Amino acid sequence: MKNPENDFIPITAVEPLVRAVFLRVGCDDANASALARNIALAERDGSHSHGLFRLPGYLASLKSGKVRGHARPSVEQVTSAVIRVDGDCGYAPISHDVLEGPLLATVHSSGVALAAVVNTHHFSALWIEVERLAQFGLIAIACTSYKPAIPAAGGRRPVFGTNPLSFACPRPNGSPFVFDQASAMMARGDVMRAADAGIMLPDGVGLGPDGVPTNDPNLILKGCLLPFGGYKGAAIALMIELLAGPLIGEVLSVEAAVRDQVDGGPPRGGEFILVFDPFKIRRDHNFASHAEILFQEIASDVDARLPGEGRMKRRQEVAEKGVAVPPGIMAVLKEN
Repeated sequence: MKNPENDFIPITAVEPLVRAVFLRVGCDDANASALARNIALAERDGSHSHGLFRLPGYLASLKSGKVRGHARPSVEQVTSAVIRVDGDCGYAPISHDVLEGPLLATVHSSGVALAAVVNTHHFSALWIEVERLAQFGLIAIACTSYKPAIPAAGGRRPVFGTNPLSFACPRPNGSPFVFDQASAMMARGDVMRAADAGIMLPDGVGLGPDGVPTNDPNLILKGCLLPFGGYKGAAIALMIELLAGPLIGEVLSVEAAVRDQVDGGPPRGGEFILVFDPFKIRRDHNFASHAEILFQEIASDVDARLPGEGRMKRRQEVAEKGVAVPPGIMAVLKEN
């Protein structure tokens, strides 16, 4: 059975409504504003599995005390090119706000910067933070892990998180080139949304708890998602586990699951961010125009498209039509 019909609100209404909700549950202004901004950005680009859909999970983990609504992240300049951010057990957006200034200074000075974000809870889309950096003319890569959701190559037991990887590259005119993809065949949030809507999934998305392939999102959520591209996706998921876990001194997905409160929000973990300043590396301002040769070559193929183009199209549609809000979420937004 499908859920009742959604209501629509203007995209401009999302951020203030969500910010008010976070303030009501005890977040301070800085944390509430950072979280509301990220949810609004996800909805603006049609990334619904990381927008208002996540609001109950945010609220549950704030109310349980697992996540701090008054987090005060601290930044340590470890070397000339390495920054470490302790998120103070808050959600990641406030850490990204605190990180921005030191990260920009570091990458402009050294040409490259590695940010190790630890002791935080990541629940948003990764493209938001890398696109933000690309708007400064930088190239950015980010990845994070989660609780076990996909198996190793050939396995049937979840060991890696969905482990998204995101990349952003500036372009001379318009929005940066950005992609953000899970190591799984489908983002877990999209599987959850399918389960809520009573929609069956395509073949190859995941296995049920018995290890048998299934199209039922409810069974996949009890079993595991499959990596995209078979062993190739599993290898990328493994790489992300190492970068966002042991390398920066944070947990693996299997460790995150052991200590998590299972309150609907994300476990505590880390994020790996790597940023490049093309000018410092090339010593000229020609990177973007040189890269544009490739983008235009792709555009000249009638049927080809760049990753992220669908998101740009959805951005325009949302601006015109507004945001679809499920009744349960609308009740939370309207609560006094």
